Amino acid sequence: MKTILVPCDQSDSMPSVLATADQLASKFESLIEGIALRPVHVEIVAPDPIVAVTFPPADWNDGGYVAKAREGFDNYFAGRQTPRRRWKAGASVDDAGLGSLSRVYDITVLGRPTNEATGPRMTTLEGVLFESGRPVLIAPPRPPKSFGDTIVISWNRSTEQARTNADALPLLKLAKSVVVLTMEGITVPGPSGEQCCDWLAGHGIHARELTLGLEGRKPGDALMEEATKLGADLIIKGAYTQSRLRHMIFGGATSHLLAHAQIPVLMAH
Repeated sequence: MKTILVPCDQSDSMPSVLATADQLASKFESLIEGIALRPVHVEIVAPDPIVAVTFPPADWNDGGYVAKAREGFDNYFAGRQTPRRRWKAGASVDDAGLGSLSRVYDITVLGRPTNEATGPRMTTLEGVLFESGRPVLIAPPRPPKSFGDTIVISWNRSTEQARTNADALPLLKLAKSVVVLTMEGITVPGPSGEQCCDWLAGHGIHARELTLGLEGRKPGDALMEEATKLGADLIIKGAYTQSRLRHMIFGGATSHLLAHAQIPVLMAH
C-alpha cells in the first residue's frame, strides 16, 4: 500500500480521514496524495435522448475551493513526520472522476458517510467501491488511537470477502492479532473460517477462528459488538454481498457498518 489517495473537502470528518491515512502511511512509508473533492451540484436530466447536465452555483469558484481544500491538507500535515505527501494539482473531481482516478492508487481513504448535507457522501464511497477495483479505507468520525494492530475479518464465505481479504494482506501481515469472525446465519455457501485461517497461514499470518450466533441481534450490531469485545482497531469487510437494492430495502451488515462504525473499516467489492 505505497500510494494512498485522500479526497479532501471542507467537512468536519477531514481531521479523522487525514489521521487515518497518516497511520496507514506510517506502516508502509507510503505516499499520501490529496485531491479536492467537489461538492454535489444540481443535475438536470433531459429525456430522449437521456442527457445529464450538472450546473454549479452561479458564484462557484473552483479555484478558490481547491485552494481551501489544499490548505486544510497542508495544515494537517505541517510539522508531522509523514513519510511522503503531495497535492494533486488541477480542478476538483466529482464522485465519478474520483472512482476512475482511484484505479491507479493502492487504496483510497474516505470519511464514513453521513446524512448531513456537508458530510461525506454515500455516492462518493460507492463510486470508489464499484468503479475503482481497489479497496477503500473508511475512517471513523474521530481519529483512531491505534490502527491495524488487532484486525477482525468479517468472514461470511463470500467472493467479495475473499477479494477484500486479498487486498488487505499487507495490513494483515503486520497485525499483532487477527481474528476470522463468522456470524452464524448470515453466511453464503463457501469455505469455513478454519479454511480461511489455513489460507492466511500460507501467507505467514497466524489467525484464530471464532464462530458466534446472532442471538437475536442484527448482523451489523453483532459484528460491531464482537469486534469491540476483541479490541479491534480495524475491520476487514467485503461490501454488499447481497444486492445493493436489497441492502437499500432491508439493510445489512455493510449498511450498518457504514452508518455506525467507530473504528476504521477496510472494504472492497
